[in-house]
Amino acid sequence: MAYQNDERSPLLQGGRHSQETEEHHVEIKFSRDDPADPRAWTKKRKLFNVAVIASMAILSPLASSMFTPGIKEIAKELETTPQIVIGATTSFVVMLGVGPLILAPLSETFGRRTLYLSCFSVFALLQIPTAFSPNIETMIVLRMFSGFFGSVGIANGGGSLSDMFSPDERASVFGWYLLGPLMGPTIGPLLGGVTVQRLGWRWIFLSLAILCSVNLVFAFLFLQETYSPIILQNRKREQEKSDNESQNTTFYWFEGEDDRPMGVKLRNSFARPLRILTQPIIFTMSVYQALIFSTTYSLYTNFEDIYGKIYGFNTEQVGLAYLGPGFGLLFAVRVIVPRIDNVFKKLRDQNGGVAKPEFRLPLANIGALLIPVSLFSFAWLVQFQVHWIATIIAAFFYGIGQVVIINCTQNYYIDAFEAFAASAVAAGAVFRSVIGGVAPILAPSLFRVSGYGWGISVFGFLAVILAPAPLLFYRFGERIRDRYNISLRA
Repeated sequence: MAYQNDERSPLLQGGRHSQETEEHHVEIKFSRDDPADPRAWTKKRKLFNVAVIASMAILSPLASSMFTPGIKEIAKELETTPQIVIGATTSFVVMLGVGPLILAPLSETFGRRTLYLSCFSVFALLQIPTAFSPNIETMIVLRMFSGFFGSVGIANGGGSLSDMFSPDERASVFGWYLLGPLMGPTIGPLLGGVTVQRLGWRWIFLSLAILCSVNLVFAFLFLQETYSPIILQNRKREQEKSDNESQNTTFYWFEGEDDRPMGVKLRNSFARPLRILTQPIIFTMSVYQALIFSTTYSLYTNFEDIYGKIYGFNTEQVGLAYLGPGFGLLFAVRVIVPRIDNVFKKLRDQNGGVAKPEFRLPLANIGALLIPVSLFSFAWLVQFQVHWIATIIAAFFYGIGQVVIINCTQNYYIDAFEAFAASAVAAGAVFRSVIGGVAPILAPSLFRVSGYGWGISVFGFLAVILAPAPLLFYRFGERIRDRYNISLRA
């Protein structure tokens, strides 16, 4: 099983990894408490890296929704319709899902740091021409490329955390990191509402350019490589260079070293996320994430209509409405997510010290219950125009539900495909971003025809259908993984 492999072992295959005993064959590896080993870093050093990566992971989802309070203003100035302006969100969010399919495997070939710095630099620069878009077509195209390059934090964040943290401590740290992809779409409209009201919609993208530039300064100064094969490869090159100067003929190697042509390695890397996606559990939970993201973006892009028309909120007040699910996210990360590690350790100990990825799933049942209940509540409270505070409370519990599901699922991906964590997370991101991007285009028509009661309830009914998945996979997951075992090292 994939889970039984050492998740920190180098991932590249095809090279010399036999146990050579000859005098001039020396293995390059981490020593005990090696300062170059990301697992041996101090907690402060690890968390600083997490902070930089999490900032990238929050800024790109922030950009996905920050301009939603200004949709009408953008449509008016660019002489188009609000429905077409939503297409700028769709192009961005879809590419947030497509990007990891390419960027995650590249990080497993060239290293995390290189991908973070290069891609996020392009993302930051793209915000400037987007701010000065002369028409909606230009904006949609620029947003599409922004989504692709901005996905680097989402694509590689899970892999970076897996590089630095052991399974016992990963879930709680991962919970704070995941606030980025989840809080970004939530606080984006809040900031966007204030910006649009006071400075105009173009300042949304100029503000993003400034924030991204600040993050890049910290990344260039402090972000360090965490991917073990790249660190060992660099150490090998340094040793070979030193030996060449002294005319030493020692041969150096590290476990799993790959000396195949680059084209072969890249082809295998790019195919990896799609192969992972064929595993039934990954596929099903990816659909579950897709439902959550499509629901979230469908609601968020319609908050202006819901709270503006029904409850009479102005643009800034509409932005404040997003604090309902936002506080739910924070509550879940602070109170529930740390328990994922506790449950994992308890079940592992009860299993004779043998860990299984399924031990990440029990708490997902909390989210499986809260999501449909909160959606049905929100739908009919809005439909019958009950006081707005009641809808905010319903949205609060929706925020809790989505955090618990996403955290349990992401940790399952990492544990099930340890060494290829970035590719596993990328596989799970495909559906959630593609469907999450397309759904907001269709949602207004659904709400117009069915009303908010039945329209939002459609998402609730789908959540009911998928609700048994965490329980079923906890019970039968190991059997399914054994039957649909996927070899990723060929």
